Amino acid sequence: MSRSSSTDIQPVVAGLREAISKGELVANQRLIEQDICDEYRASRGTVRAALAELATEGLVERIQNRGARVRSVSISEAIEILEVRSLLEAHCAGKAALLAAEEDKLALKAVGEDMVKAIDGGDLYRYSELNNALHQLVLDISKQQTAASVIHRLKTQMVRHQFRLTMRSGGPSASLAEHLAIIEAICEGESDAARQTMWEHLASVTDTLRGLAEAPVS
Repeated sequence: MSRSSSTDIQPVVAGLREAISKGELVANQRLIEQDICDEYRASRGTVRAALAELATEGLVERIQNRGARVRSVSISEAIEILEVRSLLEAHCAGKAALLAAEEDKLALKAVGEDMVKAIDGGDLYRYSELNNALHQLVLDISKQQTAASVIHRLKTQMVRHQFRLTMRSGGPSASLAEHLAIIEAICEGESDAARQTMWEHLASVTDTLRGLAEAPVS
């Protein structure tokens, strides 16, 4: 996480948001105002304003007389988040298919090849990284800045579930096939197919979360 001597609110917001998205700050972890003040060389008022902004993003919750903590997202809420993401990312995939330049297609294919290698080598952590990289690349190619901003906030809230979802039921091979289909549709310029394959991919992830929510507690 980056450090800053600025007392402006945005460096604090950006730093805390990044720490949450990377899992450096975990669900339900208390956020001590004085520690944040010291780390960012920020005033108490600046830190409180930063925490308030993160609370509006759904990343932090403020508890009366107990300060703030990283908000924990339940499986049921994660399902709702994924349902929204599936619509937005499907839209972006469709746009990416229309806008992808040759260099973009080469980048997509390269990520796909690396994903295959990661699966063949049993490197699930690397596959998880490439999964994130592919989704980000699709967003970048789509040039849908508003959608990308919303998706980023939604994904940050999902960090606790992220790796488990990558390794979801059906195995990484099923996920790989879905990702390769997305890449192929975009590279072929098939907007409708790209939109549909992305939606189906995230719908399958949503179905897995729904299954976890409905599973009986042993």
